[in-house]
Amino acid sequence: MQAATDLRPPLSASVRRHRTYAVIFGHDTRPGRIFDVILIGVILGSAAAIMLESVDSIQAEYGPLLRRAEWAVTVLFTLEYVVRLWCVGRPRAYARSFLGIIDLLAMLPTYVSVIVPGGQVLTVVRILRVLRVFRILKLAHYVGEARVLGQALRASRYKITVFALTIITITVIVGSLMYLVEGPSRGFTSIPRGVYWAIVTLTTVGFGDITPQTPLGQTLASLVMIMGYGIIAVPTGIVTAELVGSALALREIDCPGCGRGNHDLDAHHCKACGERLPG
Repeated sequence: MQAATDLRPPLSASVRRHRTYAVIFGHDTRPGRIFDVILIGVILGSAAAIMLESVDSIQAEYGPLLRRAEWAVTVLFTLEYVVRLWCVGRPRAYARSFLGIIDLLAMLPTYVSVIVPGGQVLTVVRILRVLRVFRILKLAHYVGEARVLGQALRASRYKITVFALTIITITVIVGSLMYLVEGPSRGFTSIPRGVYWAIVTLTTVGFGDITPQTPLGQTLASLVMIMGYGIIAVPTGIVTAELVGSALALREIDCPGCGRGNHDLDAHHCKACGERLPG
């Protein structure tokens, strides 16, 4: 019995892990909120430094200072990531989660820049960590709305895929026709060049770097422009219809136990914690 007792981790280590978890992952306590606010400030400052470093005049004068600051922030984020894995109950689950992957990506580009010069520019991805502001400002209901939007996008993915394939087909056909009608002498030097023109025209961007000059080509271009206005509205309508359906299929009521909203219409208990829903 004494030997078994000696194999148990000391209580102080467990307490330290629990307290560290409350600060790093918690948002209901003052230390947790302070930690998140400081973390977001460091993230925004780091993203600003990366963008400023791309300005030649600033890079020439403050480049070494910005690089040292970037390495300091990267080391800080590395230590924070290790501490998160140490104090969380299921480190593998956290490492595979969305925020866990973002935390990992926030520090990797700086290390990659040692091998690939300029790779530190990719560290701007760490600004995604500002998503933690939802926890600080207690905007959990916005997270629920984001869940509804995500469900609508997933439900409409097949329709949007068919729509995208249709657009690709149209642009390939129109680009090939423009290559045949206009020819290399008028800027349409290849079919991919014609497809590029078709995409620019169909999306109503209209860079103007390539323009049809023959009457037949201008007629075809006019048809593509008119078609573009109708095509732009299609994916918007698809997602909107699914968004309305997803919103109607969910109960806008918060669980009294965990605060989660957006439950199924026939739900009597919370799908997250099992608490009975009011009403």
